[in-house]
Amino acid sequence: MGNRKQSNPSGAANPTLPPAEPDPTGPVSNDTNSSPTRDDSVWNLPQQLRLVDDIQSLKNFLARWVDRCDPEVRDIVSHQLIGRAKYYRPVSIFACYRAVTDSEPPKRLLHSAAALELMHNVSLVIDDILDRSRYRRGKLSLHCRFGSLPALMVAGYVNAAAYKLVKNDAYSVSLLSELIQRLGAAECLQWRLRRHPLGVEDWRRIAGEDTGVMFEVCARLGTRNTELRKFGYLLGILYHGCDDVADVRGTSALGGGKEQDIADGILTLPAAIATRDPETAVMFRSKSHATIGSLTDKLIKALPEAENYLDKLAAEAEEEALAHARSPGRLVSLVRHTRKLSKG
Repeated sequence: MGNRKQSNPSGAANPTLPPAEPDPTGPVSNDTNSSPTRDDSVWNLPQQLRLVDDIQSLKNFLARWVDRCDPEVRDIVSHQLIGRAKYYRPVSIFACYRAVTDSEPPKRLLHSAAALELMHNVSLVIDDILDRSRYRRGKLSLHCRFGSLPALMVAGYVNAAAYKLVKNDAYSVSLLSELIQRLGAAECLQWRLRRHPLGVEDWRRIAGEDTGVMFEVCARLGTRNTELRKFGYLLGILYHGCDDVADVRGTSALGGGKEQDIADGILTLPAAIATRDPETAVMFRSKSHATIGSLTDKLIKALPEAENYLDKLAAEAEEEALAHARSPGRLVSLVRHTRKLSKG
Protein backbone atom coordinates (compact mmCIF):
# COMPACT_ATOMS: atom_id res chain seq x y z
CA MET A 1 0.00 0.00 0.00
CA GLY A 2 3.09 2.18 0.02
CA ASN A 3 2.77 5.47 1.89
CA ARG A 4 -0.86 5.94 0.90
CA LYS A 5 -2.84 7.42 3.78
CA GLN A 6 -5.01 4.97 5.68
CA SER A 7 -8.63 5.83 6.44
CA ASN A 8 -10.67 4.89 9.45
CA PRO A 9 -13.43 2.27 9.11
CA SER A 10 -16.13 4.88 8.71
CA GLY A 11 -14.34 6.35 5.70
CA ALA A 12 -13.73 9.77 7.27
CA ALA A 13 -10.20 11.08 6.87
CA ASN A 14 -8.34 12.33 9.90
CA PRO A 15 -7.32 15.92 9.10
CA THR A 16 -4.98 16.30 12.07
CA LEU A 17 -2.58 13.54 11.00
CA PRO A 18 0.25 14.82 8.77
CA PRO A 19 1.82 12.62 6.08
CA ALA A 20 4.06 10.01 7.67
CA GLU A 21 7.78 10.02 7.14
CA PRO A 22 9.77 6.78 6.65
CA ASP A 23 11.34 5.38 9.78
CA PRO A 24 14.76 6.98 10.25
CA THR A 25 16.16 4.37 12.61
CA GLY A 26 18.12 2.39 10.05
CA PRO A 27 17.84 -0.16 7.25
CA VAL A 28 14.90 -2.49 7.12
CA SER A 29 14.55 -6.01 5.82
CA ASN A 30 12.18 -6.95 3.03
CA ASP A 31 11.24 -10.27 4.54
CA THR A 32 7.90 -10.69 6.23
CA ASN A 33 4.56 -10.87 4.50
CA SER A 34 5.23 -8.69 1.46
CA SER A 35 3.49 -11.12 -0.88
CA PRO A 36 2.25 -14.40 0.56
CA THR A 37 3.43 -17.31 -1.56
CA ARG A 38 1.08 -19.88 -0.12
CA ASP A 39 -2.34 -20.80 -1.47
CA ASP A 40 -5.31 -19.00 0.02
CA SER A 41 -6.12 -21.80 2.46
CA VAL A 42 -3.89 -20.18 5.08
CA TRP A 43 -6.19 -17.15 5.02
CA ASN A 44 -9.45 -19.11 4.97
CA LEU A 45 -9.32 -20.88 8.30
CA PRO A 46 -12.67 -19.49 9.55
CA GLN A 47 -14.41 -20.92 6.48
CA GLN A 48 -12.72 -24.28 6.88
CA LEU A 49 -13.73 -24.56 10.54
CA ARG A 50 -17.23 -23.14 10.04
CA LEU A 51 -16.48 -20.11 12.20
CA VAL A 52 -17.19 -17.39 9.65
CA ASP A 53 -19.97 -15.77 11.68
CA ASP A 54 -17.86 -15.72 14.85
CA ILE A 55 -14.89 -14.12 13.12
CA GLN A 56 -17.11 -11.65 11.24
CA SER A 57 -18.56 -10.57 14.57
CA LEU A 58 -15.00 -10.04 15.80
CA LYS A 59 -14.07 -8.01 12.71
CA ASN A 60 -17.15 -5.82 13.12
CA PHE A 61 -16.40 -5.31 16.79
CA LEU A 62 -12.79 -4.31 16.10
CA ALA A 63 -13.84 -1.95 13.30
CA ARG A 64 -16.26 -0.18 15.64
CA TRP A 65 -13.58 0.00 18.32
CA VAL A 66 -11.05 1.50 15.89
CA ASP A 67 -13.61 4.09 14.84
CA ARG A 68 -13.86 5.23 18.47
CA CYS A 69 -10.10 5.58 18.95
CA ASP A 70 -8.53 8.95 19.65
CA PRO A 71 -8.32 10.86 16.32
CA GLU A 72 -4.57 11.32 16.82
CA VAL A 73 -3.92 7.56 16.57
CA ARG A 74 -6.98 6.29 14.68
CA ASP A 75 -5.30 6.00 11.29
CA ILE A 76 -2.27 4.31 12.82
CA VAL A 77 -4.40 1.79 14.70
CA SER A 78 -6.49 1.17 11.59
CA HIS A 79 -3.38 0.48 9.53
CA GLN A 80 -2.39 -2.26 11.95
CA LEU A 81 -5.77 -3.83 12.66
CA ILE A 82 -8.04 -3.38 9.68
CA GLY A 83 -7.27 -5.48 6.64
CA ARG A 84 -6.18 -8.96 5.73
CA ALA A 85 -5.37 -11.15 8.72
CA LYS A 86 -5.50 -14.86 9.52
CA TYR A 87 -7.14 -14.44 12.96
CA TYR A 88 -5.52 -17.71 14.02
CA ARG A 89 -5.78 -16.99 17.72
CA PRO A 90 -9.43 -15.87 17.80
CA VAL A 91 -10.27 -18.86 15.61
CA SER A 92 -8.65 -21.05 18.25
CA ILE A 93 -10.69 -19.38 21.00
CA PHE A 94 -13.98 -19.90 19.18
CA ALA A 95 -13.04 -23.43 18.11
CA CYS A 96 -12.32 -24.41 21.71
CA TYR A 97 -15.56 -22.80 22.87
CA ARG A 98 -17.62 -24.70 20.31
CA ALA A 99 -15.77 -27.91 21.10
CA VAL A 100 -17.27 -28.00 24.59
CA THR A 101 -20.75 -26.48 24.17
CA ASP A 102 -23.60 -26.07 21.69
CA SER A 103 -24.52 -22.61 23.00
CA GLU A 104 -23.86 -19.45 21.02
CA PRO A 105 -20.80 -17.50 22.23
CA PRO A 106 -21.61 -14.93 24.94
CA LYS A 107 -20.60 -11.29 24.63
CA ARG A 108 -17.77 -11.75 27.10
CA LEU A 109 -16.15 -14.32 24.76
CA LEU A 110 -16.18 -11.81 21.93
CA HIS A 111 -14.53 -9.26 24.21
CA SER A 112 -11.91 -11.80 25.30
CA ALA A 113 -11.14 -12.73 21.69
CA ALA A 114 -10.87 -9.07 20.71
CA ALA A 115 -8.57 -8.32 23.65
CA LEU A 116 -6.27 -11.20 22.79
CA GLU A 117 -6.19 -10.18 19.12
CA LEU A 118 -5.22 -6.65 20.18
CA MET A 119 -2.42 -8.00 22.36
CA HIS A 120 -1.23 -10.22 19.52
CA ASN A 121 -0.98 -7.16 17.28
CA VAL A 122 1.04 -5.37 19.93
CA SER A 123 3.56 -8.21 19.75
CA LEU A 124 3.62 -7.95 15.94
CA VAL A 125 4.40 -4.23 16.08
CA ILE A 126 7.30 -4.85 18.46
CA ASP A 127 8.59 -7.83 16.45
CA ASP A 128 8.57 -5.81 13.24
CA ILE A 129 10.56 -3.00 14.86
CA LEU A 130 13.12 -5.39 16.33
CA ASP A 131 13.45 -7.38 13.09
CA ARG A 132 13.36 -4.22 10.95
CA SER A 133 10.72 -5.90 8.83
CA ARG A 134 9.45 -3.68 6.07
CA TYR A 135 6.15 -5.42 5.39
CA ARG A 136 3.37 -6.99 7.40
CA ARG A 137 0.28 -8.58 5.78
CA GLY A 138 1.13 -7.25 2.35
CA LYS A 139 1.55 -3.59 3.36
CA LEU A 140 4.18 -1.47 5.07
CA SER A 141 4.74 -2.45 8.68
CA LEU A 142 3.58 0.11 11.20
CA HIS A 143 6.98 1.59 12.04
CA CYS A 144 7.88 1.94 8.35
CA ARG A 145 4.60 3.67 7.58
CA PHE A 146 4.43 5.99 10.59
CA GLY A 147 7.83 5.83 12.34
CA SER A 148 9.10 3.93 15.36
CA LEU A 149 7.89 6.31 18.07
CA PRO A 150 4.26 6.41 16.87
CA ALA A 151 4.33 2.64 16.40
CA LEU A 152 5.55 2.05 19.95
CA MET A 153 3.11 4.54 21.45
CA VAL A 154 0.21 2.96 19.57
CA ALA A 155 1.35 -0.47 20.78
CA GLY A 156 0.97 0.83 24.34
CA TYR A 157 -2.38 2.43 23.49
CA VAL A 158 -3.71 -0.84 22.04
CA ASN A 159 -2.40 -2.94 24.93
CA ALA A 160 -4.15 -0.72 27.47
CA ALA A 161 -7.34 -0.88 25.41
CA ALA A 162 -7.25 -4.68 25.49
CA TYR A 163 -7.51 -4.65 29.27
CA LYS A 164 -10.35 -2.13 29.16
CA LEU A 165 -12.34 -4.51 26.96
CA VAL A 166 -12.28 -7.18 29.69
CA LYS A 167 -12.21 -4.94 32.76
CA ASN A 168 -15.38 -6.55 34.17
CA ASP A 169 -14.18 -10.09 33.50
CA ALA A 170 -11.71 -11.06 36.22
CA TYR A 171 -11.03 -14.44 34.61
CA SER A 172 -9.91 -12.88 31.31
CA VAL A 173 -7.92 -10.13 33.04
CA SER A 174 -6.03 -12.73 35.02
CA LEU A 175 -5.31 -14.91 31.97
CA LEU A 176 -4.20 -12.04 29.76
CA SER A 177 -1.94 -10.73 32.52
CA GLU A 178 -0.42 -14.19 32.87
CA LEU A 179 0.04 -14.31 29.11
CA ILE A 180 1.94 -11.02 28.88
CA GLN A 181 4.19 -11.93 31.81
CA ARG A 182 5.01 -15.36 30.47
CA LEU A 183 5.63 -14.04 26.96
CA GLY A 184 7.96 -11.37 28.32
CA ALA A 185 9.95 -13.92 30.30
CA ALA A 186 10.03 -16.30 27.31
CA GLU A 187 11.41 -13.64 24.99
CA CYS A 188 14.15 -12.82 27.48
CA LEU A 189 14.95 -16.53 27.84
CA GLN A 190 15.10 -17.03 24.09
CA TRP A 191 17.36 -14.02 23.65
CA ARG A 192 19.64 -15.05 26.51
CA LEU A 193 20.06 -18.52 24.99
CA ARG A 194 20.81 -17.31 21.46
CA ARG A 195 23.78 -19.03 19.84
CA HIS A 196 23.59 -21.82 22.42
CA PRO A 197 23.42 -25.16 20.55
CA LEU A 198 20.82 -26.78 22.80
CA GLY A 199 18.62 -29.79 22.13
CA VAL A 200 15.10 -30.41 20.92
CA GLU A 201 13.67 -30.62 24.44
CA ASP A 202 15.18 -27.21 25.21
CA TRP A 203 13.59 -25.87 22.04
CA ARG A 204 10.25 -27.36 23.07
CA ARG A 205 10.43 -25.67 26.47
CA ILE A 206 11.19 -22.29 24.87
CA ALA A 207 8.49 -22.71 22.22
CA GLY A 208 6.04 -23.74 24.91
CA GLU A 209 6.58 -20.57 26.91
CA ASP A 210 6.34 -18.48 23.74
CA THR A 211 3.72 -19.55 21.20
CA GLY A 212 2.57 -22.44 23.37
CA VAL A 213 1.35 -20.17 26.14
CA MET A 214 -0.43 -17.93 23.63
CA PHE A 215 -2.57 -20.79 22.35
CA GLU A 216 -2.93 -22.25 25.83
CA VAL A 217 -4.55 -19.00 26.88
CA CYS A 218 -6.75 -19.11 23.77
CA ALA A 219 -8.02 -22.53 24.85
CA ARG A 220 -8.61 -21.40 28.43
CA LEU A 221 -10.46 -18.28 27.28
CA GLY A 222 -12.62 -20.43 25.04
CA THR A 223 -13.58 -22.99 27.68
CA ARG A 224 -13.34 -20.86 30.85
CA ASN A 225 -11.48 -23.77 32.48
CA THR A 226 -8.36 -25.89 31.99
CA GLU A 227 -9.79 -28.94 30.23
CA LEU A 228 -8.26 -27.97 26.86
CA ARG A 229 -5.23 -26.25 28.34
CA LYS A 230 -2.77 -28.92 27.19
CA PHE A 231 -4.39 -29.02 23.75
CA GLY A 232 -3.81 -25.30 23.30
CA TYR A 233 -0.27 -25.58 24.61
CA LEU A 234 0.57 -28.35 22.13
CA LEU A 235 -1.12 -26.50 19.27
CA GLY A 236 1.04 -23.46 20.01
CA ILE A 237 4.25 -25.49 20.07
CA LEU A 238 3.20 -27.07 16.77
CA TYR A 239 2.55 -23.64 15.26
CA HIS A 240 5.94 -22.43 16.53
CA GLY A 241 7.71 -25.45 15.02
CA CYS A 242 5.93 -25.09 11.69
CA ASP A 243 6.96 -21.43 11.70
CA ASP A 244 10.57 -22.46 12.27
CA VAL A 245 10.52 -24.95 9.40
CA ALA A 246 8.63 -22.59 7.09
CA ASP A 247 11.26 -19.91 7.74
CA VAL A 248 14.02 -22.24 6.58
CA ARG A 249 11.99 -23.14 3.51
CA GLY A 250 11.62 -19.42 2.84
CA THR A 251 7.84 -19.22 2.99
CA SER A 252 5.94 -16.27 4.42
CA ALA A 253 2.70 -17.95 5.48
CA LEU A 254 3.26 -17.58 9.20
CA GLY A 255 5.15 -14.30 9.31
CA GLY A 256 8.37 -15.47 10.93
CA GLY A 257 11.81 -13.87 10.83
CA LYS A 258 13.55 -16.06 8.23
CA GLU A 259 17.26 -15.23 8.00
CA GLN A 260 16.97 -12.84 10.95
CA ASP A 261 16.58 -15.77 13.35
CA ILE A 262 19.63 -17.43 11.79
CA ALA A 263 21.70 -14.25 12.09
CA ASP A 264 20.64 -13.80 15.72
CA GLY A 265 21.35 -17.41 16.60
CA ILE A 266 17.80 -18.13 17.74
CA LEU A 267 17.22 -21.75 18.76
CA THR A 268 14.68 -22.96 16.20
CA LEU A 269 13.61 -26.58 15.78
CA PRO A 270 15.87 -27.15 12.74
CA ALA A 271 18.75 -25.52 14.64
CA ALA A 272 18.21 -27.78 17.67
CA ILE A 273 18.47 -30.79 15.36
CA ALA A 274 21.30 -29.54 13.15
CA THR A 275 23.58 -28.44 15.99
CA ARG A 276 23.94 -31.98 17.29
CA ASP A 277 26.73 -31.99 14.71
CA PRO A 278 29.80 -30.37 16.37
CA GLU A 279 30.82 -28.46 13.23
CA THR A 280 27.34 -27.00 12.88
CA ALA A 281 27.32 -26.11 16.58
CA VAL A 282 30.49 -24.05 16.08
CA MET A 283 28.88 -22.16 13.19
CA PHE A 284 25.75 -21.60 15.28
CA ARG A 285 27.84 -20.02 18.05
CA SER A 286 29.58 -17.71 15.58
CA LYS A 287 28.57 -14.06 15.25
CA SER A 288 30.06 -13.89 11.76
CA HIS A 289 27.63 -13.28 8.90
CA ALA A 290 30.04 -15.23 6.70
CA THR A 291 28.75 -18.50 8.18
CA ILE A 292 25.04 -17.84 7.56
CA GLY A 293 25.01 -19.51 4.14
CA SER A 294 26.70 -22.68 5.37
CA LEU A 295 24.56 -22.77 8.49
CA THR A 296 21.41 -22.41 6.40
CA ASP A 297 22.48 -25.44 4.35
CA LYS A 298 22.80 -27.44 7.55
CA LEU A 299 19.35 -26.32 8.69
CA ILE A 300 17.87 -27.39 5.37
CA LYS A 301 19.34 -30.86 5.83
CA ALA A 302 17.66 -31.03 9.25
CA LEU A 303 14.19 -30.38 7.83
CA PRO A 304 13.12 -34.02 7.27
CA GLU A 305 13.77 -34.86 10.93
CA ALA A 306 12.06 -31.64 11.99
CA GLU A 307 9.00 -32.60 9.93
CA ASN A 308 8.90 -36.02 11.57
CA TYR A 309 8.99 -34.39 14.98
CA LEU A 310 6.14 -32.08 14.01
CA ASP A 311 4.09 -35.09 12.88
CA LYS A 312 4.44 -36.57 16.37
CA LEU A 313 3.58 -33.24 17.98
CA ALA A 314 0.45 -32.96 15.84
CA ALA A 315 -0.57 -36.47 16.89
CA GLU A 316 -0.18 -35.47 20.56
CA ALA A 317 -2.42 -32.45 20.04
CA GLU A 318 -5.07 -34.52 18.26
CA GLU A 319 -5.08 -37.04 21.10
CA GLU A 320 -5.71 -34.23 23.58
CA ALA A 321 -8.61 -32.93 21.53
CA LEU A 322 -10.19 -36.36 21.23
CA ALA A 323 -9.73 -37.07 24.93
CA HIS A 324 -11.08 -33.80 26.35
CA ALA A 325 -13.46 -32.13 23.86
CA ARG A 326 -17.12 -33.00 23.62
CA SER A 327 -17.10 -32.15 19.90
CA PRO A 328 -13.44 -32.42 18.82
CA GLY A 329 -13.93 -32.15 15.04
CA ARG A 330 -12.97 -28.49 14.70
CA LEU A 331 -9.96 -28.95 16.97
CA VAL A 332 -8.67 -31.93 14.97
CA SER A 333 -9.12 -29.91 11.77
CA LEU A 334 -7.28 -26.99 13.37
CA VAL A 335 -4.33 -29.23 14.25
CA ARG A 336 -4.19 -30.70 10.75
CA HIS A 337 -4.41 -27.29 9.15
CA THR A 338 -1.61 -26.02 11.38
CA ARG A 339 0.53 -29.01 10.57
CA LYS A 340 0.39 -28.16 6.85
CA LEU A 341 1.86 -24.71 7.41
CA SER A 342 5.46 -25.91 7.32
CA LYS A 343 5.16 -27.54 3.92
CA GLY A 344 5.88 -24.56 1.73
